[in-house]
Amino acid sequence: MSTKKISIKDIAKLTSTSITTVSFVLNGKGRISKEIAKKILDVAAKNGYEPNRMAIGLRTGVSKVIGLVVETIGGPFFGAMAKVIEEEAEKEGYRIIYCSTNNNIQKGQDVIRMLSQQLVDGYIITPMKGLEKEIQKLLANEKPVVLIDGYFPGLDIPHVLVDNYNSSYNAVEHLVNAGYKKIGLITADIDLIQLHERTLGYKEALKACGIKENKKMILKLSFDTDKNDAVNAIKTFIEQQKQMDAVFFTTNYLGIMGLQSIKELGLNIPGDLAMVSFDDNEIFNLYPPGITTIRQPTYEIAKSAIDLLLSQMGGEKYDISKIKLQIPSKLIERSSTHNKGSRLKNQ
Repeated sequence: MSTKKISIKDIAKLTSTSITTVSFVLNGKGRISKEIAKKILDVAAKNGYEPNRMAIGLRTGVSKVIGLVVETIGGPFFGAMAKVIEEEAEKEGYRIIYCSTNNNIQKGQDVIRMLSQQLVDGYIITPMKGLEKEIQKLLANEKPVVLIDGYFPGLDIPHVLVDNYNSSYNAVEHLVNAGYKKIGLITADIDLIQLHERTLGYKEALKACGIKENKKMILKLSFDTDKNDAVNAIKTFIEQQKQMDAVFFTTNYLGIMGLQSIKELGLNIPGDLAMVSFDDNEIFNLYPPGITTIRQPTYEIAKSAIDLLLSQMGGEKYDISKIKLQIPSKLIERSSTHNKGSRLKNQ
């Protein structure tokens, strides 16, 4: 059996029509009778005709392709959002090209330039400092862009993300209400607005609860720190801050490394140290005694982002530049933050 792809020329021969007629039917153009159109479409479907999307894009200016540029497509958070975005895009006949930046500015610039050369119709991008010019160039070329999981302060580009500030504020307030007063923070030392807002939420919650901020109880780890080095750095931090009775991790990968650090130190959760991590993960539910987390509304974030983008690609040209959605999270309370007062009574 031949594996050669069927062409428009082949379909014209099989249906005794012209190449022009077949082209009009397959591209939804021209006034072709329903009978002939059905005959052509049936033959095309039966023989597995696949249009050359790049050729169609060059001819029509529409490729029916969306570029998705995120921090890391392999992570559970972005993976879950990508699934929603792909499913919603497919309903409207769009395909997705996935790219990861790994929080590397040069790689982010390269993938956006690469996608812009592929006649991509629209973009969903996780922003990072250093990509402003590339993204503004896309907008100048009238390509719809929606930012996800971050934004550029001062720039009117539509964005959708979790309410990072209030999520962190509520988590720290929860720890204080449970009796913890010496609360440390472990975060990534990278210039992302979402991490800045999580840190600000932590600081403002302490202030509102009458607890003085102690800069020694804040650890910033470089994003590209080797895992073993990061675990050792967290262990050293915990050992040095012996007064610390709780710790808040601003990302789940830091929280997971934190679990390893606490275990290697032989400490008990929450007996020796209470813990909260931003961004829920299956391991936090399974790990004894269960870790309190902030669960991000991944479906709502992804659905809102793709809906905004599709509205722009569907011919609706109203201005969405000032749409800035911050969606509330949910605090998942588990045993790692059990009330400190009642816990001490039971010891």
